[in-house]
Amino acid sequence: MAKNKMILVLNGPNLDLLGRRQPAIYGRGTLADIEKACHKRGKALELFVDFRQTNHEGELIEWVQQAPDKASGIVINAGDFTHTSVALLDALVAGELPVIEVHLSNIFKRESFRHHSYISLAARGVIAGLGPQGYLLALEALADIIGTRKDG
Repeated sequence: MAKNKMILVLNGPNLDLLGRRQPAIYGRGTLADIEKACHKRGKALELFVDFRQTNHEGELIEWVQQAPDKASGIVINAGDFTHTSVALLDALVAGELPVIEVHLSNIFKRESFRHHSYISLAARGVIAGLGPQGYLLALEALADIIGTRKDG
């Protein structure tokens, strides 16, 4: 698939626990459910979705560093690295790709340390509090930004 049709959907620590971890906050759906929905929406938008998750900051940074060679945008839910990782911010800025930051919960209704996001400094937009739907909206936004969307 052409480079301009590839979107990386990157997920940070503990997102592999979705469905079991704090379902009152994150819901009962799993990361596999979100991945399936992203692939379906990506197909409708004529995008190839490369969906990944890691609990390791260095691996996430390496994926971001490799992104400009194959992708045209990034959807990222960096999990707790959102609030702690200057290194991830630097990688996102260096890549110069459009980034949409996603959070399942409304981070502003939670603990105060979650109100600060390093990722936001590199993001074109932030979607928070809409659950899994936020990922789909992020894909739609990137389709508009990179100019591949035909249905909107």
